[in-house]
Amino acid sequence: MTLEKKNMAGRILLLLLCMNAVSFIVNAVPQTCPADLGGKCAEDDDWEGEFFPGIPKIKYEGTSSKNPLAYKWYNAEEEILGKKMKDWLRFSVAFWHTFRGTGADPFGAPTKYWPWEDGTNSIAMAKRRMRANFEFINKLGVDRWCFHDRDIAPDGKTLEEANANLDEVVALAKELQGDKIRPLWGTAQLFMHPRYMHGGATSSEVGVYAYAAAQVKKAMEVTHYLGGENYVFWGGREGYQSLLNTDMERELDHLARFLEAAVAYKKKIGFNGTLLIEPKPQEPTKHQYDWDAATTANFLRKYGLLGEFKLNIECNHATLSGHRFVICHHDLETARINGLLGNIDANTGDPQIGWDTDQFMTDIGEATMVMLSVIRNVYGERVQMLRTCSLLILVEWTPWPVDSEMLPS
Repeated sequence: MTLEKKNMAGRILLLLLCMNAVSFIVNAVPQTCPADLGGKCAEDDDWEGEFFPGIPKIKYEGTSSKNPLAYKWYNAEEEILGKKMKDWLRFSVAFWHTFRGTGADPFGAPTKYWPWEDGTNSIAMAKRRMRANFEFINKLGVDRWCFHDRDIAPDGKTLEEANANLDEVVALAKELQGDKIRPLWGTAQLFMHPRYMHGGATSSEVGVYAYAAAQVKKAMEVTHYLGGENYVFWGGREGYQSLLNTDMERELDHLARFLEAAVAYKKKIGFNGTLLIEPKPQEPTKHQYDWDAATTANFLRKYGLLGEFKLNIECNHATLSGHRFVICHHDLETARINGLLGNIDANTGDPQIGWDTDQFMTDIGEATMVMLSVIRNVYGERVQMLRTCSLLILVEWTPWPVDSEMLPS
């Protein structure tokens, strides 16, 4: 093996660590408006100047750079194993964590306020956030983002009002993203509103079930309109707190019918993206029906949906499901060998903490195993590993093209 290939193999180990510049950008934003909740920064959606002033576009400067706002390992145009880094790692800015997160936990108050926030959830505020989102994306140099419908636009008193709000904000997003940026995926938020306390697709109340279906219908339409590559189903409340008052078989049947309707509507509107299910064992429910990759694969197989869906594997969710020794790699490999690996939320959690913390991945061993699954998803099994001094090093790769879509991060 040549030195060049060894260097390339070594560099791929750290690719999933390269987006830590995001946290520096967030911390570097000056407070140009009062940071108290409710303080008006503007009366409408106009905002003077940049949202992230004084922060240039983030560039690759190499491992010797001391600049905290520079990529050390991620060189978007560099080719590794036959693909550019930007094609291996199709990074996406998550709107909810980046622009709607407040820094609160279940026991405390918000600790983070963006300077442009005015304490409202108005259309004007939603548009301001959307412009901040695209400035952020452009300065990072990435070309994808992802969202929940209720993150980007306020809810309404009726479904019609909520849809109108969403249409207005999405029209601005379409204008701002231009030809080069598009959603990696969109989804409907079916877990925050009180109507969804017992789920949407698994609710025993027919009115809630119908409302959830209508909300997914609209979210799928706007994802398609924005050129989204995927549509995600995350069933945070599709599960139970106790089997004593749950007809699990009936709820699973209802969930399957819900997903069948989504497949039919996808085809009706001509959406060519992939439908993804994101497994998670619990939180907020005690037990979710899509516990992990294996459970979800079995569900899809039972209801004849294997060819219609793939999985969006979140590493922290894999930790919560009990796969702690190999953490994310177990669920990734389970999805891959079943032909279901569609997307990766390459975060990490703490095995000692029983909730979803959504941290940046910092364990080089875990990152290496994640990347191995990604490479195998493209080139097949003939990617060998050598274990030396507790470090995992890629030592050989043989192109083995397979009919498989690669959708990292």
